[in-house]
Amino acid sequence: MTATPPALDGTCKLLPAPAPGTDVFATVAAEYAALAAEHGPRNVLVLKRHPAGLETLIEALADADLERTDDGPRSPRIESLPEHASKTIEEYDPTLSRLEYEERIELISMVIDGASRSVPAYLERAADHESFARDVGQLLLAATRQRIRLDDLDLPHDCLAFLYAMNDRFHAELDDRGYVERADVIPQAVDLLEANADGLRTRVTASFDAVLAVEFEEYRRLDRRYLAALSGDVDLVCLGERHASVERTRVEPGCVEEAARDAGLEIESLEPVSDCESTDAPPHQPITRFLATGEPPEGNVDTGDGSTVGDPAGRARRIRTETAREQVRAVATEIQSLSDRHGWSADEFAVAVPRIERVPETRRRLRDAGVPTATIGTPSLAEDPAVNELYAVITCQCERERDGDALERFDPAEPSRESRDSSDPRDVSLNRLQARVPDFSTALLAETAGSSVRRSLERWIRRTDLKGRIAREEEWVDAREQYEGMKRVLEIARFVEETDLVGPDWQGLRRMLRRTIRYDAPYVHAVETRPPTGGVTVCAVDDLKYDSRQAVFLLDLIDETYPGEQFLTQLFPSAWLREMPTYPAVTDPSLEEIAETFEPVDATAVGDPFETYHAQRSRRRLALGARAAERALYWCSYERGAGGLQRTYDESRYLKLLESTPGLRIEDVDAAGDAAIHGETNAVEALLNQPRGELERVLREASTGGEADLGETEALFEEIAVVLEEGDVDDELAEAVRSQFEFAAGEVMRDD
Repeated sequence: MTATPPALDGTCKLLPAPAPGTDVFATVAAEYAALAAEHGPRNVLVLKRHPAGLETLIEALADADLERTDDGPRSPRIESLPEHASKTIEEYDPTLSRLEYEERIELISMVIDGASRSVPAYLERAADHESFARDVGQLLLAATRQRIRLDDLDLPHDCLAFLYAMNDRFHAELDDRGYVERADVIPQAVDLLEANADGLRTRVTASFDAVLAVEFEEYRRLDRRYLAALSGDVDLVCLGERHASVERTRVEPGCVEEAARDAGLEIESLEPVSDCESTDAPPHQPITRFLATGEPPEGNVDTGDGSTVGDPAGRARRIRTETAREQVRAVATEIQSLSDRHGWSADEFAVAVPRIERVPETRRRLRDAGVPTATIGTPSLAEDPAVNELYAVITCQCERERDGDALERFDPAEPSRESRDSSDPRDVSLNRLQARVPDFSTALLAETAGSSVRRSLERWIRRTDLKGRIAREEEWVDAREQYEGMKRVLEIARFVEETDLVGPDWQGLRRMLRRTIRYDAPYVHAVETRPPTGGVTVCAVDDLKYDSRQAVFLLDLIDETYPGEQFLTQLFPSAWLREMPTYPAVTDPSLEEIAETFEPVDATAVGDPFETYHAQRSRRRLALGARAAERALYWCSYERGAGGLQRTYDESRYLKLLESTPGLRIEDVDAAGDAAIHGETNAVEALLNQPRGELERVLREASTGGEADLGETEALFEEIAVVLEEGDVDDELAEAVRSQFEFAAGEVMRDD
């Protein structure tokens, strides 16, 4: 299927390089306004390749509609391409069901368990690794998106042949059951549109006269075929950026201009439209351009002795700390400092991590440092307290279903409990319920149980006031996520009652939920980065491509992350990937492909083509994350252990490259402990550290024969005492400060 090149009839307008986010939005809005003026706003369909950043783009186009008309705002027709393809399939068959994430896990597990094909020895050994299921799942999703089938391949690697065979069986099961997998939505929609099945293409295209394809540099071959099937008889304008493709180049080498030309589009160069509200370009814009294109800044001359003539053309700031924990704390301090100085609200900041799995920990540490965060998503189910409570209920109900009096004989308060295995699921579940639910008893389980597992769980949630407990005990962000976790468990219960994959009882629900928790990945579901309550956005760096914030902090700028050492997947060694042409990604790029994809890379200087290719993709990720900053950009790194007691600043090679490039300047931020204090949490910590620190200073001077100014110490302690006695200080904080004096004086010994 993918061998047929897509044929597009229209224009592709390309920006020369990644521009500031506000300029990109202004440019898209200008192109949309031109099409809307010609065809009418309701007759223009805007398709963005990825859902990330869709809300911001909608706001920009809505503002363009408001400025263009005098009769009030109009809502632009804008969708992500996957969502539009999903609606196209539903238009063809409203009864077709999209397979949910949890349902996919259960069905594909059933297919693998029933496989008659022998499992390769390597996969059997690899299955013991924690990330195995997730890595296999990502590989199969990529193969599905590209419509890779085992029968179409010549001599694939044994491991890939096994996995592709399982994927083919899995999709055969989907067809039999009337399901469609989300990753298969675009391939199936392409088939339906190209065949005009039941007049589908005619019906879908009748509602618009023009298509504006945004983020065209990320449209893959099947995406371009979908666009071709959708836009054959309408006005088509594709808008893309050179040097900005990260996702498409993962699976398809080549520059966006080459992809557009092969598709038959007329190519036009387009200068970005400047945002009328912005008077100055971001100070780091030359850095962004240099990372994306390799073009050095203009207006600076290298003197040959390591210095330059002229002011730096590009400036950014750097935070360096000893540990990853201190890195986040220093970021929190800088956010509070910028907020105090400029009056920026919390939602004007973004903190970007290299992988989505780093979001929960980073967000928690920011909040511990007193910084409100706003990212809403669904973290790993294994870490969700509400999900764990419901899983404990399900485990106990399974035991009751097997033996009605089992839990009464298994009372955690029973004297014989000490002789039992503390890891027994029944013991663990009862202990968890006792700790979380006021006045818990096994009778409560009996009272809430019924013939329907879903209604029984809903009855438990109401009787134990689970939602109310979450609202009272958790921060609003955690509460929102736990509500989503409960919703997912109830959806799984509903699916269990409707499917024949598992029994519609407690045993079937426990099996499916246990498997989902095991294979689940953090934040694989919807993530909302601009909720109405506001807060600092914490997200993966890739999600910033179509976003714009006053200040952006890019975390973990160490070489093992940017570019990293293991590309594409942890499932196979890199040496194997180089010999796997049927892997669903670029594994064996030629020197010419590298040069075309990542101009101005010198093909003659490439050592390892595989590593060079994907390292350049990592460099682009940094560039696109950096361009989201409107006013301030921060590179953040930390020391990394190098064996024994040795530690080293193993900074990213790209950060070192920026430092060594004439015309670019990276200014260090003071992240030391005695730096200026910003934020309530940091102020409290500094106050608690003062008594012990001051007394240790006096003792240190005395032990070395020096003279300590006790008058200064007495004045400090007297000032603290006055604040505690007369100030509006929380009683617990006052007691904590007094305890620090007792610890420092040796009056209290910590029992370790």
